Amino acid sequence: MQQSVSRQDFDRWMVPAYSPASFVPDRAEGSVLWDQNGKDYIDFAGGIAVNALGHAHPELQQALTQQAAKLWHTGNGYTNAPILHLAKQLIDATFAERVFFCNSGAEANEAALKLARKYAHDNFGPEKSGIIAFNNAFHGRTLFTVSAGGQPAYSKDFAPLPAGIDHAVFNDLDSVARLINDRTAAVIVEPIQGEGGVLPAEPAFLRGLRELCDRHNALLIFDEVQSGVGRTGSLYAYMHYGVTPDVLSTAKALGGGFPIGAMLTTEKLGAALNVGSHGTTYGGNPLAGAVGGKVMELINRPEVLEGVQLRHRWFTDGLNAINQRLHLFKEIRGLGLLIGCVLNEDFSGKAKQFSLAAAQQGVMVLIAGANVVRFAPSLIISEQDVETGLARFERACESVIKGAS
Repeated sequence: MQQSVSRQDFDRWMVPAYSPASFVPDRAEGSVLWDQNGKDYIDFAGGIAVNALGHAHPELQQALTQQAAKLWHTGNGYTNAPILHLAKQLIDATFAERVFFCNSGAEANEAALKLARKYAHDNFGPEKSGIIAFNNAFHGRTLFTVSAGGQPAYSKDFAPLPAGIDHAVFNDLDSVARLINDRTAAVIVEPIQGEGGVLPAEPAFLRGLRELCDRHNALLIFDEVQSGVGRTGSLYAYMHYGVTPDVLSTAKALGGGFPIGAMLTTEKLGAALNVGSHGTTYGGNPLAGAVGGKVMELINRPEVLEGVQLRHRWFTDGLNAINQRLHLFKEIRGLGLLIGCVLNEDFSGKAKQFSLAAAQQGVMVLIAGANVVRFAPSLIISEQDVETGLARFERACESVIKGAS
């Protein structure tokens, strides 16, 4: 029998890269989670936009356990049926003609950036290697992706950083036009900046990026790690905008909680990553393929994607009502079920306090920087859970206001 553990054991045993909540989750079902003491929480965080079908979805459980009884892992010297089926699902549903599987969003973005540089090197020469990214972006925690993410707080302590990466201003096409040239290999952008504050791109901005990349033979990479797999109400956000990238990274919700990432691209571009040029031991394993395939089957349905827009209204109506009473937010923004509440000047820098107060009231929310409270719940969350969670969130907001007064 295993010994019991507590939150204090984290501080004793784990590298202090995180500061987890004071409670330890024990079990969960749908959009409700219980801690070790039996307290329940409405989950508006979704494992950072991962649990797109909630917790312990019975069909995902079945897909995992059935595959676990057959084949777990072989390594990349072999392929397997579940991952091939998932590749075909992604190809049939998107612009893609080729897929590379990995384990996370950071790995998917790493593969995308490496593909861009190798394609440019092979077709235009070694001088075409520049990457343009954006301030306040987030693309992962590998050295390459954290350098592309325009948040120095995440990268400055790990210098020297990979060279050849410039940062433009998000939603400012002129700032990109000043940087891009024929030595640019790629532009990488989030259609919605998630960690940077839940900030959607302007449609004209993404159209302009597409035109600039075409003009300079640069690849346009969409980081859809957080915005993909139904999060915006379209299967991928590029479909919402009507702008097709050359390369797309996806992860988070693709596994519904099981680790998987993928890079999607065309046949022509994908050919640059020839045998031996890139790889991963666990990427594309049968367990991830089986779960990811079931996730795609369940989410890529009109009733689920249309339901995201309905749930967006539930949240925004409820949050606007809270704001009318409490006057906390200067803006409520986002697409689908990726929603950010921007705190007004009276509560600037206090997003973490709202998150902590929410947990005390029995609702889990996220932050996106110091000034934005973020919501990324299950795409199929019930109306009752939304109402209950927002009532708890309002009590949390009231407690923060009392503490500040």
